[in-house]
Amino acid sequence: MKKRVILGMSGGVDSSVSALLLKEAGYEVIGLFMKNWDEKDEDGVCTATEDSEDAKKVANQLGIPCYTINFEKEYWDRVFTYFLDEYQKGRTPNPDVMCNQEIKFDAFLNYALKLEGNYIAMGHYAQVEERDGKYYLLRGKDRNKDQSYFLSRIGQDALSRTIFPIGHLEKKQVRELAKKHGLYTAEKKDSTGICFIGERNFDEFLDKYLLAKEGNIIDVEGNIIGKHSGLIHYTLGQRKGIGIGGVGTGEPWFVAGKNLKKNILYVAQGEKNPALYSTSLIGESPSWILEKSPNMPLKCTAKFRYRQSDIPVTVNILEDGNLHIKFDNPVKAVTPGQVAVLYQGEVCLGGSIIKSIEPLDKKYLYLNQN
Repeated sequence: MKKRVILGMSGGVDSSVSALLLKEAGYEVIGLFMKNWDEKDEDGVCTATEDSEDAKKVANQLGIPCYTINFEKEYWDRVFTYFLDEYQKGRTPNPDVMCNQEIKFDAFLNYALKLEGNYIAMGHYAQVEERDGKYYLLRGKDRNKDQSYFLSRIGQDALSRTIFPIGHLEKKQVRELAKKHGLYTAEKKDSTGICFIGERNFDEFLDKYLLAKEGNIIDVEGNIIGKHSGLIHYTLGQRKGIGIGGVGTGEPWFVAGKNLKKNILYVAQGEKNPALYSTSLIGESPSWILEKSPNMPLKCTAKFRYRQSDIPVTVNILEDGNLHIKFDNPVKAVTPGQVAVLYQGEVCLGGSIIKSIEPLDKKYLYLNQN
C-alpha cells in the first residue's frame, strides 16, 4: 500500500517539482494550497487566487488532487499579531520563521494527520536526516537557496514526518526538471518579500496597522540632524531611506539604535563606525531541533539573518534560560527581533529570538535601551 504524503503546494516551481518527485518515488500525493492571507495588491488582484489556480493546474498535469485549506485565522492569531507586536516594541521580526513554526509545521501538519497522511512535504531547500532515531535538520544543497534558517524552530515530531523532496537539488536543476516535464510553473518567477506584503511598499503596509509618529534623528554624538517618519519604518543597520544625505563627511549614514520612550532614531556615519558593531547578544525563547540543549559552552557558528555568512560563536545558557551568544569577532547590525540560528557544520541546531545586543563600545549601551 502506498504511503500518503500531504504536500504544501504554493503555486510556485519548487512545490510543483516536489509533487513531481514524490509521485515518481511512488507516494500517493495530495496537494494542499494554504490560504493564509486575504488581501488584494495595488492592481486589485488577490495573488493567493492566482497561486491557487497555478497549483491546481500543476496538480492536474500530474494527476493528483489539490485542495485549498484556509488558515487565515490561525495565521492572523499566531503570526501576524506577533509581527505587529514586535514592531510596536521597536524590534524587527521574522514572520517567515514563525509561519513555519506555527502554520506549516503545526496547523498544516495537524490537518494532514486528519487526512491520514503518513508524511507532509514542502518545497523548501533543506534536508532531514535520521540518525539513531533522532531527526536532524540539514542545510539544503543549494547554499544560495538554503532555507534551514527559516526552519530552525521545528521540533522532532514535525521533522520525523517531513520530506523535503528538492533539498538535495540546486535551483537550476529544479527549473530544468520543471521544463523537462512541461510543468505549468516552469517559468514562473519566484515570489519575493514577506508573504502577506509581497512586493508592495513595506512602509505603507505598516502604516495601515500601526501608528507612526514623527520624531528626531540624532547622531551618536548627540546632534539633531533630521526628522524620522516613525520608528516602525527603520531597522538597525539600515542605510537607504533615512533621508539625511549630504550631512557630515559625505559617508553613508546607518541606523544605530531606537529609543521608543523618547521616539528618537539614532544614526551613525560610515561603514566602520563602532556604534554599529556588537560583540554578543542575548537570545530569548531558545528552540532546539533535538529538543534538548547541547552541552555548554557550545562552539559553533551562527546566522543572525538569512543569507548571512556563518559567524563563529560561543554559546552559554544563562540562569533565566536565555542564551548568551558571544561572537569571535565584532559583527555589524545584529538586530533585536530577528532570529539567531546556530549550526554545527551542515546541521542546524536550532535558534533563539534576539532580545538585546552588547555594543563593541560600552558608551553606546544607550542606543537600544527602552
